Amino acid sequence: MGSGLWLFQEQRYRDAFTWQGVPTWDAPSLTSFHRVMRNDGYLLGWSDVRAGALWVSYRVAAVKDAAIGSRPGFSADWRTLWPIGTDSYSGSGYDRGHLAPNYAIAAVHGRQAQVDTFLMSNMLPQTPELNRQLWQRLEEAVMDHFAPRFEHLQVITGPVYAEGFTNTMQRVGFVEVPKAFYKIIVAPHPETPLALAFIMPQDVQGNEPLDKYLVTIDEIEVRTGLNFFPDLTPAVEQMLEGRVNTHGWALEDVAHKPGRFQ
Repeated sequence: MGSGLWLFQEQRYRDAFTWQGVPTWDAPSLTSFHRVMRNDGYLLGWSDVRAGALWVSYRVAAVKDAAIGSRPGFSADWRTLWPIGTDSYSGSGYDRGHLAPNYAIAAVHGRQAQVDTFLMSNMLPQTPELNRQLWQRLEEAVMDHFAPRFEHLQVITGPVYAEGFTNTMQRVGFVEVPKAFYKIIVAPHPETPLALAFIMPQDVQGNEPLDKYLVTIDEIEVRTGLNFFPDLTPAVEQMLEGRVNTHGWALEDVAHKPGRFQ
């Protein structure tokens, strides 16, 4: 009975924070293997080799006048194999970059979920120009522009590392530094889902248009070794993942728009 209840609860969490299956890997390898960690508001695929998350998955919806609490303090996550402290990035030149974002998770899923976004397992090293400018603008576009256009959105985001083990020694403490970051945004209509996907490198200036970094989901899969939405039928997978299609998103309205904090 106990194990049955656990499996039921686990499936309920996965259904709440994912769409068409939890991300997995195309071919088993040390760099793509991960374990799923459950948090309030999001799921996270943790790599003990990279000492960082390979993906986070969460859902958002349009909110009106969301008043979220003050920013919580950062905290270590006891579930990580390596000791990654709140000061692990000190003096590195990198920001503690959120994967599951503070504002969106807090506005949609509540205070405890917001607290969970400040776990160090949800952080990866990001340059200030990316974290505070370009990446911030994309996160704002998701909540301010895309979410109001659709009933709800599925978002998966994570790092892009150099191929194989060629970059594994570039680390902040135990944490490997990604070369870039991806974000996949899906409006999961049952018959005709829509998707946008981005890869943003670490060396951006910060003021670039968002649409400069549009890619296919297939490209993200090739560069990460992950398989997103594994439960899709082949026909829908080809349509959704194999091409860049901005129809319906009105991306041009926000591609050049500066962030609200700039």
